Amino acid sequence: IASLVMYLLAEFDDAANLLAANPDATTISIDEPVEIPKNQHGRLQEPGREEDDELLGTDDSDKTELLAGQKKSAPFWTFEYYQTFFDVDTYQVLDRIKGSVFPVPGKNFVRLYIRSNPDLYGPFWICATLVFTIAVSGNLSNFFIHLGKPTYHYVPEFRKVSIAATTIYAYAWLVPLALWGFLMWRNSKVMNIVSYSFLEIVCVYGYSLFIYIPTAILWIIPQKVVRWVLVMFSLCLSGSVLVMTFWPAVRDDNRRIALATLGTIVLLHALLAVGCLAYFFDAPELDFPAPIIPAHNGTTVITKSQ
Repeated sequence: IASLVMYLLAEFDDAANLLAANPDATTISIDEPVEIPKNQHGRLQEPGREEDDELLGTDDSDKTELLAGQKKSAPFWTFEYYQTFFDVDTYQVLDRIKGSVFPVPGKNFVRLYIRSNPDLYGPFWICATLVFTIAVSGNLSNFFIHLGKPTYHYVPEFRKVSIAATTIYAYAWLVPLALWGFLMWRNSKVMNIVSYSFLEIVCVYGYSLFIYIPTAILWIIPQKVVRWVLVMFSLCLSGSVLVMTFWPAVRDDNRRIALATLGTIVLLHALLAVGCLAYFFDAPELDFPAPIIPAHNGTTVITKSQ
């Protein structure tokens, strides 16, 4: 120990002599960490645009695209390519459903929930559940409407399943496809427009339909006022998710085109909800044939059904 102490003192004296001989020498301290400067953007930010850029995710868009390219590097004809679209866990799906049911003003749904890992698992099963919910609830609604009429015989309408499936899946795929193509076309006209990927748009539309599952169950209540209040409430929630998601993508476009795009999105969403309510639940009253009751004197009596 004594020799070690003597050695350290000798080294300290040598360092002190060198520093005295060259006072301008640069010293390095290992106790103070060197701060790495943060990445700076090459372009100036306009006042009031920082929050919008944060919502769109422009800060890490390059990183997101790189990760997406790494995840989907397999050829499209292989099973591994499509397996990445269903690589989500239960907590992610529940978190995205919660975000679609309780939208937060000023928050972008794609930025908060989808962009890190867009999936098709949630949209597929949400649409499938909505199809059977609408079909079953529509049959039960028709049963309760005509319950108590002696001339009514309940017959399940299985064709409603195929009609609901065609309507829901066509809306969940064709409308996002048309919107994606429109945004790509406008992106070639206006350079500042930020386009979402087709998978992200399908994911947003799929999760926005979740609110209609409990709504379709409550549509069994045979009160038109209650049904229309429910459809307006659900339309406001799901429509607000779509508006807050796609407004940042069209805000830099022509004002009329931007408003027309959002108006079309909300209109198609409203037509889906109102159409399902009108066709599957607000069925018109059926005119059932009056029963023929034979009389004792050989004649027949036709009773009039009210």
